[in-house]
Amino acid sequence: MSRIEEKSVLRAKMGEVGPLAAGKTLKRIDKYAKTYIERSPFLCIGTADENGNADVSPRGDPPGFVRVVDDRTLLIPDRPGNNRVDTMANIIANPKVGILFLIPGIDDTLRVNGRAEIIDDPVELAPAAINGRAPKIGIRVHVDEVFFHCAKAFRRSQLWDSSAHQDRSFLPGLAHMVMEQARACEVETEESDQVEAEIQEEYKTGLY
Repeated sequence: MSRIEEKSVLRAKMGEVGPLAAGKTLKRIDKYAKTYIERSPFLCIGTADENGNADVSPRGDPPGFVRVVDDRTLLIPDRPGNNRVDTMANIIANPKVGILFLIPGIDDTLRVNGRAEIIDDPVELAPAAINGRAPKIGIRVHVDEVFFHCAKAFRRSQLWDSSAHQDRSFLPGLAHMVMEQARACEVETEESDQVEAEIQEEYKTGLY
């Protein structure tokens, strides 16, 4: 088994890029990308720290939660979470980000690459308020590249096909798994069930 370590070898192995794929990358948000972003309720944002250690984090809210400030700028609100702040800490160390926007039921996705910064300006964040609560901070993205991604991955995975959805019973609850991982030992179901109930209550009262 060999390992490919040079771009030229990789290109020879995979073949040339088609003209449509090669030419689809934009340097700004056009009308189609804007429409997609304004209807997207979910994204994944990829970041890396100063040493190149990578991370991907999900973000979700009602459609339109990411504000298109102009054709080169996006604003992503940050909602209450577990306070690990992995994404934000990475952005401070290394501002380059990659974002994948999704719309449930649509197989085409939108990719945005750019440079991000963390903001805490109440005036800029006020439009992102939900239930009267504005985010404490937000992620402003200066767009470098924008392009649509084809549907092949979603067609292969049948991600939006309800007949392909799996019953979650093959895994215990989130609390049980995380408690065992954090403690490196088995936990009693009664204890994890109590923590699971607290998590579910937090979902009801602590989303914003």
